[in-house]
Amino acid sequence: MLRNIIKYILIGLTAIALQISISSSTLYADIYMYIDQNGVVHFTNVLTSSESDYRIYVKERRDDSYSIYTTNQYDHFIREASELYSVSYPLLKAIIKAESDFNPRAVSKKGALGLMQLMPENVKAMRISDPFDPWENIMGGARYFRKMLDRFEGKLSLSLAAYNAGPTTVERYNHKIPPYKETENYVEKVLKYYYSYKY
Repeated sequence: MLRNIIKYILIGLTAIALQISISSSTLYADIYMYIDQNGVVHFTNVLTSSESDYRIYVKERRDDSYSIYTTNQYDHFIREASELYSVSYPLLKAIIKAESDFNPRAVSKKGALGLMQLMPENVKAMRISDPFDPWENIMGGARYFRKMLDRFEGKLSLSLAAYNAGPTTVERYNHKIPPYKETENYVEKVLKYYYSYKY
């Protein structure tokens, strides 16, 4: 029994290492493990209420200086979207860096999808048929961000906050960045990447 458990753990470790090497999660989620009554080891990075028997197995750490994805492979799409929607090219690239780290298959725990991490309702509103298609995602994300810029009169920090937390949330806080740590960090991160791509 113990030998079988060890075998399954080794198999699971191999699978996790392979998965981490070929994919990336926007949130770089922790990995949880559960051994069932038959000694089978199960792994997941998203827990549901029915999975209370899972325990933390790998605590992931994000290193912003490293990405397994090429940062310039979507430049032609970003430039096209930049010109079409009059949104700064380095800004769009910075948003993608902050949102998905250039992973076109990224899915967040909240359900945001693709390179620009579009929520399902925005995927529908922007008439995107495949949110994991890099061109569609970038074009739809740029179009949506253009709407945020127009709605908040070109104020960059507010537009970024609205992209992250939603425009009604920004309006609810009297057109100020909502006092949410996630949103504050997001705006700061995008601006950091923006200036690094710009200069």
